[in-house]
Amino acid sequence: MNEELLTNRSCIPCDGGMAAMNHDEVMQLFSQLDSGWQLDAQNREIFKDFSFKGFYRTMAFVNALAWIANSENHHPDFEVGYNHCLVRFSTHAIGGLSVNDFICAAKVDALNP
Repeated sequence: MNEELLTNRSCIPCDGGMAAMNHDEVMQLFSQLDSGWQLDAQNREIFKDFSFKGFYRTMAFVNALAWIANSENHHPDFEVGYNHCLVRFSTHAIGGLSVNDFICAAKVDALNP
């Protein structure tokens, strides 16, 4: 696994044809994320619920998240409420996690919400 900081990396295009990460690979990269991220029971997605003081700050975060996703061409699922945003990363083309999910999660962490 590449030891370069996740925030310094860029996503690589994924149209399928590769295997999802195994549990050991997932755990190695998961340990590089800020606290609060969770891993689903099937090792297919990582998710985190970010909390904010009000709607405006929540929407500012969502806009920054959209910018990251568009720049990396790797898009999360997210749910937005008045003062929170639940972010879920998974690589749909492979039915599980890829390094792209962790790169984007680290870049979201770097927003310091």
